[in-house]
Amino acid sequence: MSPALPRPAADGGAVSVAPRAGAVVAVLAFGGIVVSLMQTLVIPIVPELPKLLASPASDTAWAVTATLLAAAVAVPMMGRLGDMYGKRRMLLVSLALLVAGSVTAALSDSLAPMIVGRALQGMASGVIPLGISIMRDELPAERLGSATALMSASLGVGGALGLPAAALIADNFDWHVLFWSSAGMGVVALLLVLSVVPESEVRTGGRFDVVGGLGMAAGLLCLLLPISKGGDWGWGSGTTLGLFGTCAAVLLLWGWYELRTDQPLVDLRTTARRQVLVTNLASVALGFGMFAMSLVLPQLLQLPEATGYGLGRSLLTAGLVMAPSGLVMMAVAPLSAALSRAKGPKASLMLGSLIVAAGYGLNIVLMAEVWQFVLVSCVIGSGIGFTYGAMPALIMGAVPPSQSGAANSLNTLMRSIGTSTASAVAGVILSQMTTGLGGVALPSEDGFRTVLAVGGGAALLAFAVASFIPRHGMGSAAGAPETEAGVVGEENGAGVREEDGAGVQEERGAGVGAESRVAGEAGVGGEAGVGGEAGVGGEAGVGGEAGRAGS
Repeated sequence: MSPALPRPAADGGAVSVAPRAGAVVAVLAFGGIVVSLMQTLVIPIVPELPKLLASPASDTAWAVTATLLAAAVAVPMMGRLGDMYGKRRMLLVSLALLVAGSVTAALSDSLAPMIVGRALQGMASGVIPLGISIMRDELPAERLGSATALMSASLGVGGALGLPAAALIADNFDWHVLFWSSAGMGVVALLLVLSVVPESEVRTGGRFDVVGGLGMAAGLLCLLLPISKGGDWGWGSGTTLGLFGTCAAVLLLWGWYELRTDQPLVDLRTTARRQVLVTNLASVALGFGMFAMSLVLPQLLQLPEATGYGLGRSLLTAGLVMAPSGLVMMAVAPLSAALSRAKGPKASLMLGSLIVAAGYGLNIVLMAEVWQFVLVSCVIGSGIGFTYGAMPALIMGAVPPSQSGAANSLNTLMRSIGTSTASAVAGVILSQMTTGLGGVALPSEDGFRTVLAVGGGAALLAFAVASFIPRHGMGSAAGAPETEAGVVGEENGAGVREEDGAGVQEERGAGVGAESRVAGEAGVGGEAGVGGEAGVGGEAGVGGEAGRAGS
């Protein structure tokens, strides 16, 4: 089924989906906000977790790490299961896991149930890529670009507003209320999806690749665990190096297996298409560049004024300073979609990368006043809105609808690897470049400037990588991104070609898997995160854990 055509009615005629489309978009965007809020709710209590859970700080850090690891494993699996058995069904499962995890954490007073609850919450991180894939299946072409751009912005809005809201709750209520709030919003989102969102007819069926799933899970755990804990274990320790080596061996074996199985968890041949591969590589760099802001700005705002560069503000103030960036992402989303329609999503990706780099350049010289941080966060947020609005368009323009869930989820994972790496690199820089205050080592001003420069460099790297995206990915007159080889069709051995959404031409006798191209709507938006996103669905030290990197 093509997103460029209206959904068929039961009697075989065409029906308008416009009235229902608005409700579907609103519900899916609300689900994205709920998930992003979940990611930031725990940030205000991270420094207090050792006292609240009667455990050492090295152990309570697993309340953050568990979310990261669980999400990394769950996101690609949920995407693939959505392609196979129904995206709405997997969306409901994800939201149910969010509710279960929130309730478990809300009832916890010790470390073990808290870690279990946070891990279950992390497994809900597939809501965003599943929602974007549902939009591709269910919306008419003229609504797709703006709708998925709005879905993208919802993550930024939720992440930006979640931090001050969580700080306000933590300051005035029992900390368990944070998780009860998450559970309540999860229930509302689940009920709305049940009543409004239809199940997609685009399914592949088949058998789930259990071996591939276990292999990917093992490889990702061996990669992300040392990235997140290497600062504590020591980057040159046997444990850290051993896990990195195991990761390389496991992923090589996993790739060998995936290329030889009939129904792989990840279609590596599709992933290796130039447009998909280059977009995913740019996503890693952008994930790194985006998260550097979330690590630096809150710490500079909260450090004591006695340092000479800290502003001595509260966590609530720091959250309010970051909040406008999420609103800017929402405002930029339709502009990103319009630019993608006119010039192609490659142009949006490259422009956004330059804006992010410019924002970091501004921050290096503007660090003295609160308004300067608001300005910088809005500039960087606008760039993120352009870039994250373009990536799903590039991905979905290069894969068939039957693989959109898995492909979007893999792109989400790539961005999350970038954010996890940013947290680790920033931690190393800030722990090495310190200054003393009252006998306590704090990150120095030069250390923060270095992290900002590295973040800007990552954005410029994303710009350079994006330049290698095939030029015909810029789209046709209709703004449709296309791949080098088109999208592989699998209908009765016939390739299916769609030209600007008009008509279907079957090329008989081309053999199974014959080549075809899908010319769909451009300007497909994507995810935009701010403030709370660290890794897939994780949160690393905004005003909390990362703030202790230099101590």
